Amino acid sequence: MFTITVLAAPDRANLATALVDELRQDWNGGHVLWLNQGIAAEFPVETLPADFWNIWAILQAKGFDLAIQPTQGRRKSVLLADMDSTMIRQECIDELADFAGVGERVAAITAQAMNGELNFHEALIARVGLLAGLSESVIGEVLESRITLAPGGKELVATMRAQGAYTALVSGGFTVFTGPVSAALGFDEHRANDLLADEGVLTGHVGLPILGREAKVEALETITAARGLTPADAMAVGDGANDLGMLQLAGSGVALHAKPVVAEQVALRINHADLTALLYLQGYAADEFIC
Repeated sequence: MFTITVLAAPDRANLATALVDELRQDWNGGHVLWLNQGIAAEFPVETLPADFWNIWAILQAKGFDLAIQPTQGRRKSVLLADMDSTMIRQECIDELADFAGVGERVAAITAQAMNGELNFHEALIARVGLLAGLSESVIGEVLESRITLAPGGKELVATMRAQGAYTALVSGGFTVFTGPVSAALGFDEHRANDLLADEGVLTGHVGLPILGREAKVEALETITAARGLTPADAMAVGDGANDLGMLQLAGSGVALHAKPVVAEQVALRINHADLTALLYLQGYAADEFIC
């Protein structure tokens, strides 16, 4: 048995009953359950529809997300989340680089790395090198004036934790950012790279070993194993090429507003909805959310 989930962007809330009913009829689905009127609905089907991805593309063009998953085991006991452009709207290193006057150069490298065009390890070293000489105090300025939480993140973390799930923020960025972001969102733990400084000035170096794609996979494996679970019991979310390993290994890997090279390799793709989509995908109704 599979569950079909149909989602609209919360700020539009334009998911019509007629659209969901038409899908259900075409796919011989069961009873429709509205998780949030106008935003999220689901219904069961016995088999994967042959035209699922064709209909997915049609709905994407209309501004709706569509997902299918095995019904059993949808609610996960662990959440692993990327930070930059996932739990927050920005790329922290790009914001630092803007202060350092090398914003365009670093942003270009970031884009290539997230698209899988550059080795993440080498790209991070190159970008951090361009920050040498920047005052460490800029980190606080960036956090205060430029970093904004992605919509739905607090609800996602709080709701899963209320149901006993363990939550971890695992980033290829820096602990000076994951610490405050993790605290603001209520994560159980955070893991990231160490941005090195000397006497209040960034050295242009990052602590080794670098947390990249392989380290995110390792985090997924160790965090689940420590709780007597497997990666199948986890939901992971991210947007960049360095997230692909954990997205493909997790029981539910969600490509959220992801780069095309990432999205095309992940079955659960959210391009219009916000982070509350990860709750709807697990079958949570809006009245179960913890804010």
